[in-house]
This record gives sequence, C-alpha cells and structure tokens, in this order.
Amino acid sequence: MAQTEINDISVDSSLVDPEKDLLGHANFAKYLADSICKMTFPEGFVIAVYGSWNSGKSTLLNFVVHYLQQKPEEEKPIIVPFNPWLFSGHENITRRFFEQLQNVLSRESSVPKGLKERLADFAAIISDIPLPYAQTGKALAALLDEKNKDAAELKEEVEDTLVQQQRRIVVTIDDIDRLAAEDIKQLFRIFKAMRNFTNVVYLLVFDKEIVGKTIADTKEISGEVYLEKTIQASFELPLPDKASLRRLLFAKLENIFAETPKQQINQTRWGDIYFQGIDHFITNIRDIVRFVNTLTVTYPAVKDEVNPVDCIAIECLRVFSPKIYSVIHQNPHIFVGEVDPSIDELNILLNTWIAQLPDEDKQPVKNLLMQLFPKLKSILGNTSLDEKQEFEWREQLRVCSLEIFPIYFRLSLSAGELSHIQRKIILGLVGDTEKFRNHLIELAKQKLPGGTTQVRVFIEELENSTEQEIPVNYIPSVVEALFDVSEQLSLCQDDESNGILDFRDEVIINRFILRLLRQVDETSRFDLLKKAITQGKALAIVDHEIGTLKEQKSQYGADKITLEEEWLVNAQHLKELEKMAMRTQVKSDTKCT
Repeated sequence: MAQTEINDISVDSSLVDPEKDLLGHANFAKYLADSICKMTFPEGFVIAVYGSWNSGKSTLLNFVVHYLQQKPEEEKPIIVPFNPWLFSGHENITRRFFEQLQNVLSRESSVPKGLKERLADFAAIISDIPLPYAQTGKALAALLDEKNKDAAELKEEVEDTLVQQQRRIVVTIDDIDRLAAEDIKQLFRIFKAMRNFTNVVYLLVFDKEIVGKTIADTKEISGEVYLEKTIQASFELPLPDKASLRRLLFAKLENIFAETPKQQINQTRWGDIYFQGIDHFITNIRDIVRFVNTLTVTYPAVKDEVNPVDCIAIECLRVFSPKIYSVIHQNPHIFVGEVDPSIDELNILLNTWIAQLPDEDKQPVKNLLMQLFPKLKSILGNTSLDEKQEFEWREQLRVCSLEIFPIYFRLSLSAGELSHIQRKIILGLVGDTEKFRNHLIELAKQKLPGGTTQVRVFIEELENSTEQEIPVNYIPSVVEALFDVSEQLSLCQDDESNGILDFRDEVIINRFILRLLRQVDETSRFDLLKKAITQGKALAIVDHEIGTLKEQKSQYGADKITLEEEWLVNAQHLKELEKMAMRTQVKSDTKCT
C-alpha cells in the first residue's frame, strides 16, 4: 500500500506509517495489534473501533495493519482487507467478500489446500445467491442454516479446516458508515454466519452513531442493540487534544508554505494571530481538513504577492466566520486607509458586526481583526498610527495596505447584493446626513461585475423594501444626502457600462427620492426640493424632478381633485421651484464660462 503524504487534502486521506503519527494513535494501534495476535477465543471474533467522521479511524486501521505486518513469521496473521463501500449499490457485497477472502488465501502457501478448495466451493455457492440485495441476506441465512444438509456439511468442513490453520486470519473493514442500511445488515450477517469460524478476527472501524441511525428499525431492535449482538469488543477512538491538532495543522501548513522564505513569517506576530484567533477554531480534524483544503486552493493564486501570515488569518475568517469575511471584502474603506474622523462610528460598526457572531467566536474574531487591521486596533486599543507604517505594510504585503488589500480576495466572488447586516449598518447612519452621504460615496466606488456599483444595488434593494426601514423623521436627511452626492455618484459611473435600455444611476436615484418624498407632507417636500436647488447641488437630479412634476401637471391638469392628490408639490410651489432651478442653472453656466 502506497504511503499517503501529510499534504494530501482529501477528507479521505489517511496515514500508513506510524512514524508519521501526529495524533497519538500509534501506541493504541500497536497494543491492539499485539492483542489480536495473542488473544485466545473459541470462535470468530469481531472488534470495532468507533470514531466520528474524519477522526483518524482509517489512519488507526492502517497503523494496526502496519504493526501486524511487522510481526515475526510465526505470529504474523494473514490480512484480508475489504472495503464494502467500493461495491455498495452495484455489487453483491456477500459474494464480493468471499471472493476477496478466497483470493487472499489462495496466494498464501501456508494455507492448507483443503481450506482453499472448500472456500472456493463456498464462494461458488454464494455466487449463486440471487439479487436483489434485500433477499441476499435471507438466502445466506438459509444457506448456512443447520437444517440445510449440504450447506451445514460445507460449513463444518470449512470450520474443521480452519482449526488446522496455524496462522490467524484478520479481516479489516473500513467505510461501513458510508453504506446503506441493507448493505450494512448484509455485511453483518456474514459475521454472524461465520461466527464459528475459528481463528478469524474481524476488525471494523466506523462511526457508531451514523451506523446505528442507519440500521435502526423501530419494528425490530435499535441500532445500538443490533451492534451489541454482532460485536464482541469495541473501543472509542478518543478525540485528539489541542497540542496534537496543532501539530497536525502545522505539518499540513508546512507543505503549503514550503517554498515561502522564512523571513516573510514574523514568528512573534504569527504566534499572536494563531493563539489569539485561529487556535479557537481548530477543534477537530475536520476543521483542519476544511482550513487546509481552502488554503491549498487559494494560496497558489496569490503566492509571493501577499503576506503568508495575513493570508492564513484571512482564510481562517473565510472558512470559520464567512459573514465577517464578506463584510471585510465588501468594505475595504472601513478596514484599511486613514482613520476616519468619527472613531465612535467605526466602533459602532465593528461592534454591530461582532454582535452577529456566536458568543464563543466574538473575541477570537475581534482579535484577528485587530491583528490584521491596525486601523481597528487604534480605535479599540487607543493606540496611535504612524504615517510611515502604511509604507511598511505595503512592503510587507500586509492586507491592511490599501494597495495590497484586493490581492487577498482574488478568489472571492463579488456579492451581487448587500447582506442583511450590511444594509442594517448603512441604514443605521440615516440620522446623520454627512455620514450617510460619505458612505454612499464609498459604495459608489465599489464596482461590481457588469459595471454597476454597490450604491445602485443598495438603492434598488431599498426600493423593494418596506417603508418602515427608513423612519419618516429621517427621510429629510436621506433625501438631502441623495441630492448632495448624486453628482459624485454619477461621476463614478462608466457611460459604457450601461446598455441602450439600461437606466443611469440618476434615474434610479430619482425614483427612490420620489418614493421617499411621497411619505412626507407637501410642505416638507417643497422645502427639501428648494434646499437642494438653492445649494446648487445635483442639478441633473433636480431637473429630472422638475420635469417629472411638470409631466404630472400636464397629465392631471384637467382633474383638479387628482391634481391635488397626485402632485408632489402644488402648482404655486412648482412655479417657484422651476424659477429657482433656472436661476441656479444660469449661475452654474456663468461659473463654467
């Protein structure tokens, strides 16, 4: 059997050589192998080792086989490996089992010829058992029933021959927990039928809980009782301790980062990041497999362009805290660059994100964020930042460098919509016009595939949301912010990104403004539009609004009742707004000339 290296990334990968044991399974495997060779028992014996998925039970089985093969010739058993999962759903497992047993024994010169012949006859009879599988077990039971003279005689001959067999036969069986219920029962019927086969030991490794649930039948007996009636001795594979898990993780990471220069890894910083954050998430072998599999794919794409320690930490967040990872990816302005004037605002945002996490994950994630992004550390830890540090971060290829940041997310899909958490955070700023405006500008800078921006996604999602998401008393500040930044938002838009029938951003913004204005009284609408016009901001949007109001007047002018109900502003206010818009436009044109 070929050696499986430590850098195998398959969840099914297992070790073969106990010299490479990192989880403390080798000693147990050695003692179990000794017991299998030295124990005395009057008939066939079934041993099971229980372990959860990815707990290392396949590795343990390989270690036992290794130690059995190292025994002196007079003690070395004949090992018959059998994996029923390879035949499940496609082959008769009972037939394949006896074929495998016959094939292995036929290659052993020490096995009496009579045993080989009788097993060949036995396998031939088994091969005649018809499918489907549901009938196979019953057929086997009937075949081996003492009342069946031919089968009983054949069975006795095999038993008598096995008594003369000097070398013990050890049948190793893995992957039982992958089988369907009928396949498992079919396999276990073999053990029961061959119970009197002296000098045969069955060593099984599987997840007891999964197998128990799979074969449970309320009409018969529970899965646990079923197992107890079949298995004579069982052992629970203990979960690896933290130190063992750490050794295994580091061994796998060593292979991924083998070509990375050592000077790129600051041991002190790596220790802080690992023990303050990553270590919390490594609780079992499955965690290691998920983590290492991800790094195996993502790191080669950015190798030599990122800091390896930062890369490991970012991928840790991707695997174990995907919501926070997504927030980082979509909000670089919050995590990198200069510290915004409002430290309280960033503190609130950070705590809002952290609050969404399970309690046990909050501090480790917070620690990772502060280690990766000094900007946050300066806020939460009251430390100051030096302007020269930005140059150092760029030199060290750190994720906190604004230039380097995008490289870490090359294998991250850009979200087409904002998460519920992000939208909640943005809406939390609507009470402050300046903060809300600045955030919209940042969203406008975030391009999505197809040329659109996050700000457009945000506005379009709000159009389809409930009116309660923006309280009425905050509508004036939201409308003012939209007017205030609409020109800057338009500048961020690429004309070529719009199709011939696609709407420009100002159309989307205008629709949203109209919806918001309809939720306040007519006087408030007029005041908001007048303020926008007098300040000379967003003239394109204002012109669009005036044009919409004039169109309404033309459409409903013949119906005075509908006129008062449907217009955003009354006729007098409309005239005033139109004159103000014209004067503002003239001033703007004069400045340009």
